[in-house]
Amino acid sequence: MKDTKEAQYQELFDYPETKMGVMINQVWQDDPKRVVFVLARYKFVAKMLAGKDNVLEIGCADAFGSRVVAKEVKNLVVSDFDPVFVDTVQNNGREPWEKNARVHDIVASATEEKFDAAYCLDVFEHIEPKYESAVLENLSQSVVDRGAVIIGIPSLESQTYASPQSKIGHVNCKSGNEFKSLLEKHFSQVFLFSMNDEVVHTGFYPMAHYLFALCVK
Repeated sequence: MKDTKEAQYQELFDYPETKMGVMINQVWQDDPKRVVFVLARYKFVAKMLAGKDNVLEIGCADAFGSRVVAKEVKNLVVSDFDPVFVDTVQNNGREPWEKNARVHDIVASATEEKFDAAYCLDVFEHIEPKYESAVLENLSQSVVDRGAVIIGIPSLESQTYASPQSKIGHVNCKSGNEFKSLLEKHFSQVFLFSMNDEVVHTGFYPMAHYLFALCVK
């Protein structure tokens, strides 16, 4: 290998190349700017949960963005109800915490272990409304008393602009006030944020493309 013209860049070649997950790879190929939005969602979670000892992700898919959270908490367990995705996480050799990848269906039950905090991004909108209360109760029971749960979903208003692929799976998007009211039935405190592209704010819910709820048990 030839030396770079500027010596400080030579060490770049000492790092192994990162393997993109199958889901984020599709996003990168079809609409690369969405990678920024996805990682911004994980950054919000990472900042809110920074320093927590034991954190659970529900619906990790390929777990590409999970690294952002893993860098801020002491231990991260990632889970998905689909064994195909969990298998890819366990075998792609990307992260040392991949041993913490587990198959779990949050619709069916809470986790046996209780975590300091849990989060799920782009999961709740895939849950049929008849199961939503069970999911929220199982999330609540998966964290310790006074534990935090963060849920991120596309807003109902955003679906006018969603891709055909997204719309197939999005069976339960909600408007901001409806979402907050539902969560308040299962958590003692709910703080709702709006998000547009990579910016999280406290703006008018009907103009938000994405909604973040920070819930306290």
